Amino acid sequence: MPLIFDLPFEQLASYQGRNPRPQDFDAFWEQALAEMRATDPRVELVPAEFKAANVACSHLYFTGVGGARVHAKLLRPMASHHAHPAILLFHGYTGDSGNWSDKLGYALEGFTVAAMDCRGQAGLSEDRGGVCGNTLHGHIIRGLDDALQGRPEKLLFRQVFLDAAQLARIVMEMPDVDAHRVGATGGSQGGALTVACSALEPRIKRAAPVFPFLSDYRRVWEMDQAKDAYLELQEYFRHADPTHKLEERIFEQLGYIDIQFLASRIQAQVMWGIGLMDTVCPPSTQFAAYNRIASPKTMTIYPDFAHEPLPGLDDQIFQFMMGL
Repeated sequence: MPLIFDLPFEQLASYQGRNPRPQDFDAFWEQALAEMRATDPRVELVPAEFKAANVACSHLYFTGVGGARVHAKLLRPMASHHAHPAILLFHGYTGDSGNWSDKLGYALEGFTVAAMDCRGQAGLSEDRGGVCGNTLHGHIIRGLDDALQGRPEKLLFRQVFLDAAQLARIVMEMPDVDAHRVGATGGSQGGALTVACSALEPRIKRAAPVFPFLSDYRRVWEMDQAKDAYLELQEYFRHADPTHKLEERIFEQLGYIDIQFLASRIQAQVMWGIGLMDTVCPPSTQFAAYNRIASPKTMTIYPDFAHEPLPGLDDQIFQFMMGL
């Protein structure tokens, strides 16, 4: 095995993270969930132009917190006469929900499939904005200026995390879905949303995050890995706090959207995929979240792989979800 650039593996197995946890973290998320539950989703289904035998394909739209209309691709098996399982799919940073055809495998096995477009990224979901400061790019720091003024509820990823949980609730309430047989999966940002969704909607039964993003921001900074997907951290300091007078407060505010602090809420069975050469989402940042999960869990480790497709993992996840 090559020398990994992060902590030795025996230290990763017990690593507990470096980013500060806000004192009111739990109250923050309980208030956020109350706002989500009070939001009328106004679900709308629009038939899709894509057609497949034995699968009904629709565009699903719902209203998320703050009034934004959120989009997901929805595939439902036509031949199912009993309540069946469902799977939620979450995409990588800046991307979208992808092609219809790559979701047919689950639908043809009798799953309802819902693949969400994140607000303000490449898909059809709406980003209503309404924050101070940088909106050119950089969703981690979107709303950070407001958070530093005592309004952490403006952090964009708070809303995206809630969208994921709200989508789960909508799918679970569908009459042909068994709410106790719902799974979630995704890679990078999609891995983070898998963790967040499973934490905020504890009825999720199986979760398969792959090298998740949005964890242990201070560790990313201290490793000098504030580049690639985390480049906006460096840009924020350079433009908004060049002498780092606010460094402690900045990382504390980012703690509200740090998945390591949500991970302990997960009740699902978890199958985690990781490459130990990952310089985009360093292994220690992933272990910071993984080590806080108390439910049954396993980690599939690829010693020689980075932030890239992990051979055979999609097949393993598919088989894992067949157990729903």
